[in-house]
Amino acid sequence: VQLQASGGGLVQAGGSRRLSCAASAGTISTYNMGWFRQAPGKEREFVAAIRWSGERTDYADSVKGRATISRDNAKNTVYLEMNSLKPEDTAVYYCAPRLTGYSGSRDQGDYDYWGQGTQVTVSS
Repeated sequence: VQLQASGGGLVQAGGSRRLSCAASAGTISTYNMGWFRQAPGKEREFVAAIRWSGERTDYADSVKGRATISRDNAKNTVYLEMNSLKPEDTAVYYCAPRLTGYSGSRDQGDYDYWGQGTQVTVSS
């Protein structure tokens, strides 16, 4: 399965962005999924995760209350909606599947591979 993140761009602080992670050459409907991000000069960090069925989600403290992860298995797509964006949200955002485990994970080592990321830049 190939993953492609999209929806990034330049946005002013306080704005919103909806990121999509679309799968091709296979289905992610039975995979737990996670979103991570990597800012320049920093390590990749956890943002949000969702169980394959969608009923369990988890968020990093830094985005809790401002982010919503969701999925549409019929469309083979996972979403990350970010609101009240801050300059510190600037990063390349990646999605990844976790083929094992009950749900998503905050540990990037638990994910099986990574899709191409999408750049989100928040201006102050």
